[in-house]
Amino acid sequence: KFHRKSYAWRYQTNCQYPKQKTARLDNGTVCFEDRKHIVVPKLGRLRIKGAQQRLLDRQGETRIGTVTISKDAADRFFLSLQLASDTPFVPKLSRTNRQIGIDLNTENFLTASDGRTIANPRYYRTIKGKLAKAQRTLSRRQRRAKKEQRSLRESKNYQKQRLLVAKIHARVFDRRHDFLQRTSTALIKNQDLVVAEELRSKNL
Repeated sequence: KFHRKSYAWRYQTNCQYPKQKTARLDNGTVCFEDRKHIVVPKLGRLRIKGAQQRLLDRQGETRIGTVTISKDAADRFFLSLQLASDTPFVPKLSRTNRQIGIDLNTENFLTASDGRTIANPRYYRTIKGKLAKAQRTLSRRQRRAKKEQRSLRESKNYQKQRLLVAKIHARVFDRRHDFLQRTSTALIKNQDLVVAEELRSKNL
């Protein structure tokens, strides 16, 4: 139990290998039982999902370091593993003999030195109407709970609406994160050198 006011929390531990000659994915204090279950100290056996099959295919040469389990405000749980191996997890990319410079601006997301532009998807603008309506409902339920002198954590209607607002924020965050990952991955795979100005985008 986490005695704090925040709805997001995280638990961190590290994997130990007592009396083990070699470190594997299945013989430490944090270990994979199969592709859908993992054992973590103090939490026990957890059901997981994701792309961990590629790790289990090379479990004899991979060891686990720090393990972090976190929960965000939208009540989503995440498991993060710090892994180590003598062989690289990602193959080395072949050279493309190309380079590019990128410039961030306010009209679009970025402009490349070859003339290409990537538009800013503006995910928040597409959802801000729905978010504003949900936040008004949340504020109304908060006032009602305080008027009736009920704790917000014990008010089921408030917590239900709070979770809805958090899920809308999480949806925008996930779409932004996915867009940034796809864009940066495409730039790195197709160029040997990517040059960007030293600028904070939030100051634009």
